[in-house]
Amino acid sequence: MKNLKYDLIAIGIALIFFIFLQRLFMPKYTSEIHEGNLIQEYYGEEKNHDVIFIGDCEVFSNISPVTLWEEYGITSYIRGSAQQLIWQSYYLLEETLKYEKPRIAVFNVLAMKYNEPQNEAYNRMTLDGMKFSAVKLKNIRASMTEGEDFISYLFPLLRYHSRWSGLTADDFNYLFRRKKVSVNGYLMRVDVKPATVIPAGKKLASYRFGDNSYDYLNRMTALCKAEGIQLVLIKSPSVYPYWYEEWDQQMADFAENHNLLYINFLNYIDDMGIDFTTDTCDGGLHLNLAGAEKFSRYLGGILSKNYQMEDRRKDPVLSGLWKEKADFYYATEKAQLEEIKKYGYLKSLGAQATTTEIE
Repeated sequence: MKNLKYDLIAIGIALIFFIFLQRLFMPKYTSEIHEGNLIQEYYGEEKNHDVIFIGDCEVFSNISPVTLWEEYGITSYIRGSAQQLIWQSYYLLEETLKYEKPRIAVFNVLAMKYNEPQNEAYNRMTLDGMKFSAVKLKNIRASMTEGEDFISYLFPLLRYHSRWSGLTADDFNYLFRRKKVSVNGYLMRVDVKPATVIPAGKKLASYRFGDNSYDYLNRMTALCKAEGIQLVLIKSPSVYPYWYEEWDQQMADFAENHNLLYINFLNYIDDMGIDFTTDTCDGGLHLNLAGAEKFSRYLGGILSKNYQMEDRRKDPVLSGLWKEKADFYYATEKAQLEEIKKYGYLKSLGAQATTTEIE
């Protein structure tokens, strides 16, 4: 019995040490690539949202939940990540419904272009931030590229152990907590890099979206229908990567066949007042803060009108909560503007985009 007691103590110490090392070696995404923190930030938030956005950078860069709140009293959260593939969006939505039930789920359809797993680095920025669950396990299996090990997603230390020689102060400062980088999943950029040239689309061998992509879009549609949630499909107003007319027609047809709302916001750039010489931070791939606020006002008007969204700004508890979010939002804007004035670019984001004059 004595030996068993000591064995259990030794196992406990080894387990604690393993967890410590895993936390230490995991990338912290604080000095750059803040996108790696977006998925895990959701778990620390209140779970009372009217709208959940899912998708890639065209949601987390282009939609401002604070603007939706201030203009329409709509509460929202963006469960987005870099190059988020459609099966990852599906499983994130499935997981989100374990925590809350929004009235509307909005999916950005650019991810339909990817029918197969793409890149481990992007997978990690989505999957490592998810809490352990059966849904996460399904997401891992759907996302792994050839040559990846399933076990390394369960125990990331096996993947990141080689970081020992490149550890920084941030790895210790954020060992048990992460630096907050978003406002309800929105990753702000105030810098400006005009879209001076919009590349034309290259000719493709086939314009039909793949069966795997359609399978998960069908699953998403069925899940929302079963849960009584309105699914809205959008193409965010980013001019690159190129969005083909053939792709657009497929989404329009799918929406019509399933009684869904689909909006290609590239068709409403003038109505939104978006100017790609001032409203993008990287030549048209993503909107900056000015562009995101214009898009969010327009989108919020559509959601509010089409779905009779309740204006929740009269709720004192929610108003206090969103006041805190807005304070962080505007403080982040101010800090980024000051950073650009000082360095000429957003040093904290590792974003060395050329900026226009900022007043």
